Amino acid sequence: MGEDKSINNSNVTRFMTILTLESLDMPLSNAFYILMFGIITYCLILFIQSMLLVTIVAKRELHKPMYILLFNLSICDIMGATAFYPQLFGSILSLSREISYPACALQGILIHLYGTGSLLFLSVMSYDRYIAICKPLRYHNLMTQGKLVKLIFMVWSADFAIIGSVFSLTLSKEICRTNIVDTYCNNPSLMKLICEDTRVMNYYGLFTIALVQGPSILMVLFTYVKILITCRSTKQAKSISKAMQTCGTHLVVFLSFEVNTFLLLISHRLEAVSPHLRRAFGVSIVIFPPILNPLIYGLNTREIRQTIFKFLQRKIYFT
Repeated sequence: MGEDKSINNSNVTRFMTILTLESLDMPLSNAFYILMFGIITYCLILFIQSMLLVTIVAKRELHKPMYILLFNLSICDIMGATAFYPQLFGSILSLSREISYPACALQGILIHLYGTGSLLFLSVMSYDRYIAICKPLRYHNLMTQGKLVKLIFMVWSADFAIIGSVFSLTLSKEICRTNIVDTYCNNPSLMKLICEDTRVMNYYGLFTIALVQGPSILMVLFTYVKILITCRSTKQAKSISKAMQTCGTHLVVFLSFEVNTFLLLISHRLEAVSPHLRRAFGVSIVIFPPILNPLIYGLNTREIRQTIFKFLQRKIYFT
């Protein structure tokens, strides 16, 4: 990593400052292949996510709580992928890792909104599955349209409030460095540009992490323990199999996302962690969930899978 450039804040404001992202550490000969892989991946994410969104909107039978929550999760995924990939393409094509301070701040905000929103919506989806499996006769009374709207509004409000408050603290401080110690912009890397005492900001950041992840983990653990108890009490192999098929993949995705996020946040606070390991944690968060979520929650769901296949068959028939 190169030495930081000093910034004369009396002459140049933060919003006119050019920052330098961490090097991608790739040979120039491989840049073309990495660019093609990134473009294909991004186009695949947009195609799958858009197909899922259009299917849920167009099919009236899918206007149910689980699918509407999945719709919002897809919006989070598209937000995260769009914040990451276009900037990466620009860096490769221009052979430059420079980014303006406002663009860096925007990328960081969008990626944090994506991460927090995804975590919260996955938690609400686990609550929805708990009611559907453990209290099927009361499901329509407990998950009414009004309650669903309130839950979605609460998730987006909490997402914007938490991330907004965190970045308000970070962006209000003067900076004296320009090197971003990550492959993309995020709040921990922006904080490292500040030369003032950031202990209060660090404590507040840890508080928000606990505020978001603590209740999410507890909710998921509670709902899945209840689901397993309910399945065992029914003593029906079919119901156990259905519950595990519905919820097993959800639990795997949630735990992998949770562990990866936790390791990324910790790696920024421990200097002993390898930069390559920190980079791997960070990139995997914005690459894998936007691809896996629609496949696991979308095509793995019978109603959505049948609707998409019927639509594709109809297109092939008319062409």
